[in-house]
Amino acid sequence: MNDEIEKLEEKINKAKISSGIKDESESKTGFIYATKIGLRIGTEMLAGVLIGAGIGRYLDGVFNTQPWLLVTFLIFGAVAGGLNIFRYVKTLNE
Repeated sequence: MNDEIEKLEEKINKAKISSGIKDESESKTGFIYATKIGLRIGTEMLAGVLIGAGIGRYLDGVFNTQPWLLVTFLIFGAVAGGLNIFRYVKTLNE
């Protein structure tokens, strides 16, 4: 019985080594790290767009220029979010 368990453990270890996973905690850590990066990128983009849209909508109400300032600041917000994402990804590569 013990021989069978040892053989099974050996097969499992060989499969982990061939797949590049050293142990379970490493694969979970990689998933958490990737999730963190994805959430950060999504949040940066969403925040830029929402803040730009909010500023544009407010200024449209003040100056009565519907929808031009909303569209303009929405684009500015998207560009700002994209720049923030670019800066963040650049720091990841360093």
